[in-house]
Amino acid sequence: MRKFETPYVADWLAVSLRWVTLVGLLVSLGLRDLINAVSLTIVLLMALWNIAMSVLVGMNLRVRFHRHIVLAVDFALAALFFYLQGGLGNASVWTGLYPILTGAVYFELLGSLVVGILFIAWQLFVSRASLVNNWTFSISNGLTLTVLFTLVCGAGGQMLMRRLRFQRRTRLDAEERRSNMESERLRAIYELTSTLTATLSYKRVLDSALDLGYSALNPTADPDEPELDERLVSAVYLFRGNELRVGSARRYTNADMRVSLHGNEGILKKIFDDGEPLLSTDVGYDPELGRTIALRSCTAAYCFPLRSGFNMYGMMLFAHPDQNYFTMERRGLLDIIGRQAVIAVQNARLYQDLVEEKERMVEVQEETRKKLARDLHDGPTQSVAAMAMRINIARRMMTKNVDEATDELKKIEELAHRTTKEIRHMLFTLRPLILESQGLTAALEAMAEKMRETFQQNVVINVDEKMLENMEMGKQGVIFYIIEEATNNARKHANAVHIWVRLRPFETGIALLEIEDDGLGFDVDAVNRSYDKRGSLGMVNLRERTELVSGLLNIDSAPGKGARIQVYIPLTEEATDRLHHAKR
Repeated sequence: MRKFETPYVADWLAVSLRWVTLVGLLVSLGLRDLINAVSLTIVLLMALWNIAMSVLVGMNLRVRFHRHIVLAVDFALAALFFYLQGGLGNASVWTGLYPILTGAVYFELLGSLVVGILFIAWQLFVSRASLVNNWTFSISNGLTLTVLFTLVCGAGGQMLMRRLRFQRRTRLDAEERRSNMESERLRAIYELTSTLTATLSYKRVLDSALDLGYSALNPTADPDEPELDERLVSAVYLFRGNELRVGSARRYTNADMRVSLHGNEGILKKIFDDGEPLLSTDVGYDPELGRTIALRSCTAAYCFPLRSGFNMYGMMLFAHPDQNYFTMERRGLLDIIGRQAVIAVQNARLYQDLVEEKERMVEVQEETRKKLARDLHDGPTQSVAAMAMRINIARRMMTKNVDEATDELKKIEELAHRTTKEIRHMLFTLRPLILESQGLTAALEAMAEKMRETFQQNVVINVDEKMLENMEMGKQGVIFYIIEEATNNARKHANAVHIWVRLRPFETGIALLEIEDDGLGFDVDAVNRSYDKRGSLGMVNLRERTELVSGLLNIDSAPGKGARIQVYIPLTEEATDRLHHAKR
């Protein structure tokens, strides 16, 4: 006995027709008042047999040679009933329908004819005495009905089973197509993951996401012969500054590729505010996307924000003229592709940041060497040259006027001491060992003292020690160099009399560093506009070092009003997210 995953429709049909036939036999017997113990016993056997078949059908079970055995039992029960009812002259003529229907269901026209002929032969054999003595009208009608049942049931069974086979084949073909489509989608998703994780190029990442989106939305049984929907429009937009620019697109015109968006209206504003995908059914009338020519023929659009945490990289869009094109299944596939694209874009961005950071470090090192060379040239080198010149003068004066030579030697000694202090200050700022041994506060106080001794510059330090309790040493070092850069700028360029340095709490998890001076001040916007033409990189150093501590930099100054530099420094990851989210 074998069990099948799907039930045989023929088995269900045979069981149902048997019940109908049994009801017909009982009605026929009842109308002719022929119900007795013998007839009821045979009908009961037929019913029990059909119940057994119903159980097998319900459990999707079949025995070996199932159809042949079932047909043989049906024929035997019908023949027995016909025999016990006395032949063609009684209500037993209906009995032939019982096996004929089974034969028609299981073997179609051929089965119906074979069973019909056999049952007619059985009818003639059982009714042979009546045939010899008297050919009655009822016998003729009984044989005629049997022949008629045979032909009608055979033809009907032939048509019905062909129809059922056609429907079954259609259903299996549809299931096979769905299976192939699902396999193709899984293959597309696998290729998407493999492709996106194998490249760190922005352009390749975006192109792969769009191409695999097409494959997933339009899968075919043969991957080598894709049937892409030419009406499907897609694009990926990336933020460049405050504008959304096309990173890659399919079916866009040349004019569409040059369109820049801002994300302040319509669909774009909603997905960026909510951070969730959005299905729109009137994309052609969107205040921003409607400017794109390729989207004016589209009705439905599915937009997916390329977002990771608080970082918004852009958005991915698929559009189609069919309003019902983006079904739940297709949207699910696009969600998967969008999430994988976000990861790939994030990896590409991180890689690009690493490349830029490497280049920046090279530039910083080069600028540090230049700065050191300038400081040595403007300070100690000039002082040493001056000392050499004065020593030569003093040597000549020794032969003429000893007192004047002695005074000159004193001046040379003072110059040597000042030069030594400048060199020590430079060495201190290059590597403040006190920062590593005693912490930021001690290093800042030492820096202020050296600036006071070396340059007569008044620097006031005010640090809240609670801010430094859980701050790692690397972050303290970056803060020190921010302060050192800002105070040197104020000393050299602003001629400030006083410089105030304050480090205090701003809000939970965020510290505020302020460097304020009473110097000449400057126009911040004008300096930023002309910064690429300047030789100094002081402002750039401040910004880059602020980024190293994930902080935010604010510079407030005006001519004649001094300057105030504010650096907001997050102390935890949660504070970092909150600070940069508030910036947006």
